[in-house]
Amino acid sequence: MKKNNFLHKHQKTLAPLLSLVLIILVTASVTPGFLKITFVDGHLFGSLVDILHRGTPTALVALGMAVVIATRGIDLSVGAVIAICGAVTAVLTVNTDWPVWIVILCALGTGALCGLWNGILVSVFNIQPIVATLILMVAGRGIAQMITEGQIVTFHSEALDAIGNGYFLAFPIRVWIAIGLILLTVIVMRKTALGLFIESVGANVRASRLVGIEARLLVMSAYVFSGFCAGLSGIILAADIRGADANNAGLWLELDAILAVVLAGASLAGGRIYLLLTVVGVLIIQTLTTAILTSGLPVQYNLVVKATIILAVLLIQSPKTRQWLSGLFPKKEGDNKGSAKP
Repeated sequence: MKKNNFLHKHQKTLAPLLSLVLIILVTASVTPGFLKITFVDGHLFGSLVDILHRGTPTALVALGMAVVIATRGIDLSVGAVIAICGAVTAVLTVNTDWPVWIVILCALGTGALCGLWNGILVSVFNIQPIVATLILMVAGRGIAQMITEGQIVTFHSEALDAIGNGYFLAFPIRVWIAIGLILLTVIVMRKTALGLFIESVGANVRASRLVGIEARLLVMSAYVFSGFCAGLSGIILAADIRGADANNAGLWLELDAILAVVLAGASLAGGRIYLLLTVVGVLIIQTLTTAILTSGLPVQYNLVVKATIILAVLLIQSPKTRQWLSGLFPKKEGDNKGSAKP
C-alpha cells in the first residue's frame, strides 16, 4: 500500500532516473569496460567521467533553458550565443594583454547582453519567443564570424586550459563549475520567492500581474540568465579546443538543451521548473551519445539511433504511459482514509 502511494507520488521523478539507469545498464552490457573507472595521477578516467566532462556545456545551457521554458518561453539562440562568447574569449585572449578574469567577464557579459536582447523582444515588444530567439539564432553565427573575421582563432592560455581540461579533486574543473552553478540556481529557485514567481508567470501571466508580480522583469531576467549560461558554456567549449570556431561551436546544442528539459518532465507550456531532473535529462542524452560513439556504429547512424532511443524514453514518460502504469498500481479506497483535513 505504501509502495503504491510512493510510486504514484514520485512517478514523475522516477521516470527519468530509471531511464538513465536502464540506458547505462544496457550500454554496459554491450560495451566492455563502460563502467570501468581508473585513477591515474590524481585524475579519474573512464566513460562515466567522460559523460560528465562532455555533458557540462549541455548541462549549463539546459539550466538556463529550464528557467526560460518555465516562463512559457523558449530560447533557440543559445547555440549562436555560445559561438559569439567563444569568439569573444578567443579574440580578447589573442589580441589583448587583459587578465583572464576580465576576458571571462567580457564573454559572460556578452552572453547576458544577448539574453537581454531576447528578453526585451519577448517581454517588451511581445514577440513570440520562438520568433524572437530565432532572430539571434540566425544572426548570431554571422556576428561570431565578424568577431573572428571568418577564421578559426586559436589561443594559448594556461588559465583557460585549466577551465577546459584541468582537474580538481580528481574530477574535471568544468564539472565543478557546473555543479556550483546548478546548486546555486536550485537554492535561489527553491529557497526564495523568485522560483515561485517565475512558475507563476509561466502558469498564468495575467493572474501574476494582478497580484503585483513584475512579469516582464522576470521574463527578461530568465532570458538574461539563459544567455549567461550559454556564455559560460561558450567559454568552456573554447577553452576545451583552445580556439573559437564560429561555424560549429554550440551547433544544435539548443535542441539537446530543450530535449533535456522535456525529458525532465517539464511542459513547454511553462509553469514548472525541474532543475535537477533537467540535469538527469542531460546525462541521458550524453550517455546515449557516448554509448553510440563507443559502440563502433557508423557515424551516419549515430543521430538516428540516438533519436530512436530518446523517442522510446519520451514514450515511457508520456501521460498515456503513466496512466497505464497507474492502472497497474491502482490506489485503494482505504489508502487515504483519515488523511483529509477538517
